[in-house]
Amino acid sequence: MIVLGLTGSIGMGKTTTARMFADEGALVWNADEAVHRLYARGGAAVGPVGDAFPGVVVDGAVDRARLAATLGQDEAAFRRLEGIVHPLVLRDRQADLAEAARRGVRLAVLDIPLLFETGGDAAVDAVVVVTADAEVQAARVLARPGMTRERLEAILTRQTPDEEKRRRADFIVDTGHGLEAARARVREIVGTVLAPDWTSPRRGLSPRPEPIQ
Repeated sequence: MIVLGLTGSIGMGKTTTARMFADEGALVWNADEAVHRLYARGGAAVGPVGDAFPGVVVDGAVDRARLAATLGQDEAAFRRLEGIVHPLVLRDRQADLAEAARRGVRLAVLDIPLLFETGGDAAVDAVVVVTADAEVQAARVLARPGMTRERLEAILTRQTPDEEKRRRADFIVDTGHGLEAARARVREIVGTVLAPDWTSPRRGLSPRPEPIQ
């Protein structure tokens, strides 16, 4: 099974690109959706997050708005939260990949916004970075309800700059040229990595590596 890491800064079109990979038959695992499951009632993160940040659990689930208000701009608090959540997210990802391998899935795509920031790029066969011009990015994000220029700048400070992401990418999907151009690029990438003679540039594995354990 080939495992691709999919990442991109806010407003670049990563979610849309992930759906395109799914349309091409890839299994897509989404880190944000995993966090939602962990924060939901009965989720594995509810207890430890509630203990670390009193008052953020409401009706048995982590209230994300209360959590965000509690964290504020406190970097130490963010690191404490990441120390709780990241291992649980990793466990969720590994379970899904193991199940996909058992089912004979040929291509899995890990949709991880903070792929580089969390070191996730070390555990994939190749990295796909979704990008667009800065003007396009800002227009998309500022059109979202409640978004401000200040919030956008705060989010961007926590993400690896787009230029750096592109430099570290194995494949790039530029969504600034329209959906059809992006879809054509996704199909090209899928065809490349599923070709019999393709070899991972990152893990140095054969075209059909063993599942990540």
